[in-house]
Amino acid sequence: MFRWILISTLMLAGQAVLLANTFRVCKTCPASSVREAIRQARPCDTIFVETGIYKEGNILIDKELTLIGNGRPVLDGEGKTEIVTIAANHVHFEGFVIKNVGTSYSEDRAGIRVKEASDFYVKNCRVENAFFGIYLQKSKNGIIEGNEVVGEAKDEVSSGNAIHLWYCNNVLIINNKTIGHRDGIYLEFVNFSTVQGNFSERNVRYGLHFMFSNDDIYRGNTFYNNGAGVAVMYSKRIGMFANEFKNNWGPAAYGLLLKEIHDGQIEGNTFQENTVGIFAETSNRIVYSKNQFIQNGWALKISGGCQMNNLTNNNFIGNSFDLAVHSAGTDNKFDGNFWSDYAGYDLDHNGIGDVPHRPMKLFSYVVSKTPESLVLLRSLFVDILNFSEKVSPIFTPENVVDNQPLLKTVDSQRWTVDNDTAPVHPLSSTVNR
Repeated sequence: MFRWILISTLMLAGQAVLLANTFRVCKTCPASSVREAIRQARPCDTIFVETGIYKEGNILIDKELTLIGNGRPVLDGEGKTEIVTIAANHVHFEGFVIKNVGTSYSEDRAGIRVKEASDFYVKNCRVENAFFGIYLQKSKNGIIEGNEVVGEAKDEVSSGNAIHLWYCNNVLIINNKTIGHRDGIYLEFVNFSTVQGNFSERNVRYGLHFMFSNDDIYRGNTFYNNGAGVAVMYSKRIGMFANEFKNNWGPAAYGLLLKEIHDGQIEGNTFQENTVGIFAETSNRIVYSKNQFIQNGWALKISGGCQMNNLTNNNFIGNSFDLAVHSAGTDNKFDGNFWSDYAGYDLDHNGIGDVPHRPMKLFSYVVSKTPESLVLLRSLFVDILNFSEKVSPIFTPENVVDNQPLLKTVDSQRWTVDNDTAPVHPLSSTVNR
C-alpha cells in the first residue's frame, strides 16, 4: 500500500513540474509588474524578474512559486509600505534588492516578511533602508541564506532587527551579513534552528540575540564591533561552536552574555578584545572548552546563581583579568586550562603545573566594588595586593582554583562548519531535524 502511495505522489509531483509555466517580468514584457505575474501564475510556476526598478508597494506571494531576480532588480517601497510578504508554503525567493521600507512606530514593517509559511527559501537578497530587514513569524522548515541586510541605526528605539524570527522552528540562517541594525539576528521562541557562518557588525545592541529559544546551535559566525556580541537569555540546550567575538567594546559590552541558560555547550570560540569576553548570570551546567580568551578586559565573569559549570582546556592569554567570580559558594570546576600569567613550575615535565593556580585576582574584586580603582591597574601596589591574596586568600573564593594548570596552550583550532566531529545538534540526540 505504501509503495503505491509513494508512486502516486511521485507521479503527481512529476505532472506538476511538467505543467508548470515560466513568466518573465520586464517593462516590455506581457507581465510588466511582479504583481501581475503573481496573479497570472499557478502553483509551482517560476517568475523571472529582469533588472529594473519596480515600485509596487507590498507584493503578496500567496501561492507556491519561485521568484528569481535577474540582474538584481530593485523592489522599492518608496518609504511607504512593507515590500514583500510570503504567505504560502514552498516559496523560493532569490536575487532581489529590497529598499526603502516605510517607517512606522506602531507596526513592525519589514523588507521581506515570511508569515505562517513552511519550506521557504530566501536567498541572495540585499535589503537596504528597512526598519526590519527579514522578518519570520510563526514559520518553519525554511532557509535564509546569503543575504545582506544593511542599515544605519543610530539607537535602539528608532531601528529594528536585520533578521528577526518569532515563534519559528527548524530554520537555517546561513552565510548572511547583518550590519547597522538594533540586533543583527534576533530569535524569540525559536527552537531546533541553526545560525551558521554569518557576519554581524556595527549593530547597536547585539550581533545575535536569543530569547526563550531551546535546542538551537550557532557556529562559525563572526560578531565584530557591536554594542555587545551575543546575548543568550532564558533558553536551554544551546550549542555555541567556533564563533568569533571581537572588538565589542563599551561600558556594558560583552562578547557573550548568558542569562538563565542551562545545559549549554561553548566550545572552540575566540573571544578577543572585548570589554568582557563572557558574562554569565544564573546559568547552570555549561561546558566551556577549547575557547580562546585573548586581550579582553575581563575574560570571564561569573555572577551568583551559576552552578555545576565546567571550565576546561581553554586558553587565557593577555587579559587584564582572567576570571571574576561573584559568589562565595560554588561547585564550578576550573581545572586544566592555560593561564598566561601562571608563575608555577613543572618538575615532572608532564605539562601540568605542580602548583595550583588561582585565576581570580584580589584587584578584580576591588574593581567590581569600586570601578574608579581601575586607574591603578598597572601599578606596583596592585601587584603586591594580588600576590598577598594569592598566598593567603581572604576576599576571593577559596575554591576558585585550577588544580591542574597547563604549561602550554591548548590546541584550540577553530571548529569548521563542515567538521564531522561537530554534531549538527550537539545537545539533543533525539531531535528530529
